[in-house]
This record gives sequence, C-alpha cells and structure tokens, in this order.
Amino acid sequence: MIAFLEGIIVELNPALVVVNVQGVGYEVRVSVRTYTQLKGQTKCKLNTFLSIKEDAHTLFGFFDLEEKKSFLDLISISGVGPGTALTVLSSLSFDELNTAILKEDLKTIQSIKGIGLKTAQRIILELKDKVKKDGIVGLSQNINLNSHSAMRQDALAALVSLGIPKASAERTIDTILKTHDSTITTEQIIKIALKSA
Repeated sequence: MIAFLEGIIVELNPALVVVNVQGVGYEVRVSVRTYTQLKGQTKCKLNTFLSIKEDAHTLFGFFDLEEKKSFLDLISISGVGPGTALTVLSSLSFDELNTAILKEDLKTIQSIKGIGLKTAQRIILELKDKVKKDGIVGLSQNINLNSHSAMRQDALAALVSLGIPKASAERTIDTILKTHDSTITTEQIIKIALKSA
C-alpha cells in the first residue's frame, strides 16, 4: 500500500494532481479541498489510498490525514465507492458534513450528486457515532484566481471528472457566475454546481 507521496507538482487541476516522485509521475485524484490547499505550491506531500479494481488501479490523495480518515470512513459504507466519497468531500466541508451527520440532515447529504435516500441514511447511521467520538474537523480555504475565465475552466474540469456532462456543467457554471459576485472562488462554484446537479 502507498501511504503517501512526496514530490514536485507537475500538473494540478480541481480533480487531479500529477506528482513527480524521483522521476516517476503519479496521477492522483483529489478533492476540491485538497486542490485548494495545493494551489500555488510547487511541491507537496499527499496522504494516499490505492483503490484496486479489475479494470483500474486509482490513487486518491489527501492534503491531511483528517481528510483521508473521512474518505476511508465513507468508503467503508456499503454503496459508497471511492468516486462517490471524493464527490462528498468536494461537495461539503468537513464542518458541513459533520453537522449534517449529527443532525441527521438527509436533505443536505442527498443534495450531493450520486447520493440517494438509502445511501444518505447509511452514511448517517454508520458515521454518527464516529463523528461524535472524534469529529471530522477541517479548514475551509478560499482561493482567488485572476479571472472568471480561469475559474470557469478549473470548475468545468472538476465537474466533468466527477461525472457531470460537459454541456450541463457549462450551463450551471455560467448561471452561478452570473448570480454571484466577483469574490466567489472555484471551490464555491464546484460545491454549488454539485448541489444543483
């Protein structure tokens, strides 16, 4: 098992980072939260999880151990795969997820793309005691890009990689940009789009 990677960031977008570790390029899927924390850096250390399936070996990376733990808790639930867990962590901050689980807020959890009623109920049932015991604590970080164009491209790449059709993602992003002021971040655009998808 690959516990972590430390190296030079070769490529970075809201869904993926390529890390050069002594001449080997590792493609790592990341959440919007991890992307936000890596933005502007040239080197990184990612805590990782390797998902092995018959047709693919996929590496998932997390900026900190809290996010990795949250991811592992989510994929331990029947019906929640690694892709869905990453979508959950990209859609809600730790505090929002924490609060939704503790308050048994099915509506908030169901608002995430790919989460139905039964899966939302299982997430609450299986994680409530864990959240009470040690919590899922994280920091929300904002990023400022120079233009709506850059934000639009980053948000579009992330949404498409999370399974939203490109045309639908473009319409949603354009609507969000028109209805929000210039202080909105790429992370916020993606979260809003995932909740309305």
